[in-house]
Amino acid sequence: MSIYRGQYEKMDKLPAHPETNLLNAALDAALGLGLDAQLELAKPKRGAADADAVVRIGRGGKGRKYVAEVRRLLRPANLGATLHQLDWQAEVHALPGLLVADYINPDMAETLRKQGREFLDTAGNAFIQQPHVLVWATGRKPVQRAVAPQVGRAFQTTGLQVLFALLCHPEWVNLPYRELAARAGVAHGTVGWVMPDLQRQGFVADLDGKRGTRRLFDGERLLALWTDAYARQLRPRTLLGRYYVPALQGWQEWPLDKSGAQWGGEPAGALLTNYLTPGELTMYADKLPGPLAARYRFAKEADVGHKAVVEVRHRFWHFPEDAAAGPCVPPVLVYADLLATGDARCIETAKRLYDDQIARLVRQA
Repeated sequence: MSIYRGQYEKMDKLPAHPETNLLNAALDAALGLGLDAQLELAKPKRGAADADAVVRIGRGGKGRKYVAEVRRLLRPANLGATLHQLDWQAEVHALPGLLVADYINPDMAETLRKQGREFLDTAGNAFIQQPHVLVWATGRKPVQRAVAPQVGRAFQTTGLQVLFALLCHPEWVNLPYRELAARAGVAHGTVGWVMPDLQRQGFVADLDGKRGTRRLFDGERLLALWTDAYARQLRPRTLLGRYYVPALQGWQEWPLDKSGAQWGGEPAGALLTNYLTPGELTMYADKLPGPLAARYRFAKEADVGHKAVVEVRHRFWHFPEDAAAGPCVPPVLVYADLLATGDARCIETAKRLYDDQIARLVRQA
């Protein structure tokens, strides 16, 4: 069997940073698989869509251009958010998407392959499917430990709560810090260091330098960063308990309002899009709603009579409209929770929710 060396153009002219190094390493790994791998364009911009790169992958002079989404520390929790971002970039740039990561474990690799999503990592794990090229490699171990992306103090756990409030209500960016902190459920001082960090990153600025004219910018990118960081850092901390009930039938009739609870995740996605049939239930409340738990026989362990799952999560925000809110948590949170499942049907529901309710919100920024 002959060895095909391929061709590869590195991103030498770009400033060295982790994403650049990751992409270079992944393209190096493609050479080891006998592929051509070439950078076509670094940081291509099409409207509001600032992609990571456009690359060409192929073999023997035949290949395909891809818009690449480069992601460090890819995990099941942020896989859905990553795929949605990749799909958006692919649509805007009118190119197929290629997921490039530092490491994709065998389970995620199989999930991606089943969905027909092409990927490449720095260890040489890959799924490339073209008319003249088919590569399926998995199980290769990473050469070095993955390093979490550094996105600023605003994306730490309590900072994410402030960002959630601003994404839901962009006009709140001009609120006094103490009032915004109360609505976000954080200490007053948290807002004091989140705002300067957002200004440094270009997400917040005062128009004409005038007081009271502060606004959010680049809301779509801010949402993408928040969704990824939320799945990895804040969401795991919200879980109050995972319980089992006899069945999910009739969940729409559960009197959550009497217990001060709201639907999130899959049931909220079903109600807001009329598209999804929930596979498990997620609700948000200040504490475990005892009357609901008793009425619907919540059990801590699965058994023959209790197999359907109900998650109870802590409501970490305190918005003024909460008292009169409907049966669902804010759409931004529903969207993030759906993506965090990594499930294809939930990702599709998240896309519908984004198009119907969230896009116009974040595009105000």
